[in-house]
Amino acid sequence: MTPIELVLLAFVLVTAVATALLRDVLAAIIAFAGYSLGVAVIWLLLRAPDVGLTEAAVGAGVTTVLFLLTIAKTVRPPGDDLFVDINVPALGVSALLVAALATTLSALPPIGSSSTPVATSRVTQYYLANSYEQTGVENAVTAVLAAYRGFDTLGEAVVVFAALIGLLVVLDRGVLE
Repeated sequence: MTPIELVLLAFVLVTAVATALLRDVLAAIIAFAGYSLGVAVIWLLLRAPDVGLTEAAVGAGVTTVLFLLTIAKTVRPPGDDLFVDINVPALGVSALLVAALATTLSALPPIGSSSTPVATSRVTQYYLANSYEQTGVENAVTAVLAAYRGFDTLGEAVVVFAALIGLLVVLDRGVLE
């Protein structure tokens, strides 16, 4: 891992823990927005820009605005503590789960390696060999997203569009006026 990736991973972990532990709703929303933005950057580093852009738009963008609008229309009780009380058994279970999942990280191939099972699979070789002839698109990734996985890409577009419509409704901006 590069130093940038380590810093980004630490940032995501810190913001995730802060989101869970902060009692102040505004601070938790800001921490969650930072977490979502960090995850979006991780997706970009993992060479999945479509997922990263969707995470940035829906997670860091629309969700944050909806949360901020929600707390703007509600009343916060005075005198709350900054952090919540920690549930030690739940924290222990979470730590065990993270430790168990972390043991599998060494089995993952390097990012972008040509020896990964995906890069050497028959499906990948088929896409690379036939995508231009079957779709007329020169970029194999675009061909997969637009032609072979068109319904999935359409579903992602529908989710982003629905989030935008929901945001406009909450903001009380008439879409059909």
